[in-house]
Amino acid sequence: MLTIKQIRDDKEAAARKLAKKGVDAAPVIEKIINFDDQRKALQLELDNTLAAQNKAAKEIGALMGQGRREEAEERKRFVADLKEKSSRLEAELTDARQELQAAIVSLPNFPAEIVPEGKTAEDNLVVKLVENYTALPENPLPHWELARKYDIIDFDLGVKLTGAGFPVYKGKGARLQRALINFFLDCNTKAGYLEVEPPVMVNEASGFGTGQLPDKEGQMYHATADNFYLVPTAEVPVTNIYRDVILEKEDFPVKMTAYTPCFRREAGSYGKDVRGLNRLHQFDKVEIVQLSLPETSYEALDGMVAHVESIVKALGLPYRILRLCGGDMSFTSALTYDFEVYSEAQKRWLEVSSVSNFESFQANRLKLRYRDEEK
Repeated sequence: MLTIKQIRDDKEAAARKLAKKGVDAAPVIEKIINFDDQRKALQLELDNTLAAQNKAAKEIGALMGQGRREEAEERKRFVADLKEKSSRLEAELTDARQELQAAIVSLPNFPAEIVPEGKTAEDNLVVKLVENYTALPENPLPHWELARKYDIIDFDLGVKLTGAGFPVYKGKGARLQRALINFFLDCNTKAGYLEVEPPVMVNEASGFGTGQLPDKEGQMYHATADNFYLVPTAEVPVTNIYRDVILEKEDFPVKMTAYTPCFRREAGSYGKDVRGLNRLHQFDKVEIVQLSLPETSYEALDGMVAHVESIVKALGLPYRILRLCGGDMSFTSALTYDFEVYSEAQKRWLEVSSVSNFESFQANRLKLRYRDEEK
């Protein structure tokens, strides 16, 4: 979440930054400033009213002690009027705060300065390309045909049990899936990440904390009876471990890793580009999360990118790293690097990992703070 200070310090600069993400933020920024001005004015009027109320209440006791009952009764009526006014001001202040909050949380994070201009994935910048292609037979089979031929992934059975996008892994397919999960977790824990096993359902506060709500509620599976959401990524529960927490400066960096099944509705996804495993409603993912001090966050990001690259290298896959343009970035990200591997059978690059810096955006939403020697 952006802060009032970030917006008010230079509203034109704020609008320019968000325009890089394809957002026309100027009208919302004006609303935010107006709501903030209204909030400040109401707060000042309320403070003055309460001060006058307290002063008058003290005068009543003094007047009664002097036997000036008529004047005391007049002050009582005055205090009653002030109480009514303060109640009205408190209600108006609450409304102004809620409108201000709703406007602020509708704005995405500022993109970093080095984020490329652009609107779609075609505008992303390739920052590294490593080509070590495996020699395959002529006309290699795509994975969905291999899966059927060797009976290791059953897409039709998944449709029968649940629906499209919920495959069933069988035999060596299930073993491969389990082996990859263990391999990734082992790589992460060796690199100093603490393994945690979080719930795969979260409450609304957790979804808000990492920015999935209210921005992506249409992509999340919602258990309405309990108002829980199935996780779209382990990032959500893992990061929320530190919601409403005050850390000490010496606690940093905090490094965590987790495996969870992930659930995404992916509304509107169809066609050849989402065939087979290319885009699923349920999939397995191993996540790394790091909390860092503000001044070292980009150093931490570089370290995470290098770590993910070491894993892709260990798998011997052709890969490239892209710096996402403003229009292709997520709501919460300030800078994102995507890892893609090349599919010889599909003749295209496929995203397999994404590493982002959110700067203070999630920390503000989570009310995650730290204490140093000053404050």
